[in-house]
Amino acid sequence: MKKDKKKDKNESNGIAIGMCIGISIGTAVGAATNNFGLWIPIGLCIGLCLGLSFSGDKKDNKK
Repeated sequence: MKKDKKKDKNESNGIAIGMCIGISIGTAVGAATNNFGLWIPIGLCIGLCLGLSFSGDKKDNKK
């Protein structure tokens, strides 16, 4: 049971990191184009996709 909880926690960390990266990118592009309302949600979506890929890349090395 403890392994399942640890795995779920690691997956949620990848999503949170991806969201932070995406919001940062969206804020930077929004500042450059002077259009925060458009680019922050787009950055958030990009970050969620990145976060899902970060959490999906982890493999168990135990045999």
